[in-house]
Amino acid sequence: MAKIYVNDEAREVSLPLTVTTLIEQLLVENPEMVSVQVNEEFAEREDWDSIQIQEGDHVDFLYFMGGGAY
Repeated sequence: MAKIYVNDEAREVSLPLTVTTLIEQLLVENPEMVSVQVNEEFAEREDWDSIQIQEGDHVDFLYFMGGGAY
């Protein structure tokens, strides 16, 4: 088992692990609407299948919400 941090929460995961697999395992809501950072670098969606998560990595799932004035 390896320790990684997902949105600043420590988690134990089995390696090897890709971004895509992590999203599936964590049942991330609306994955088509999420942006992913690995160690503070944005991960391109087309690379999610090939980006390997490593021990100690910090992964953040970010949702951008639109807003506006009344």
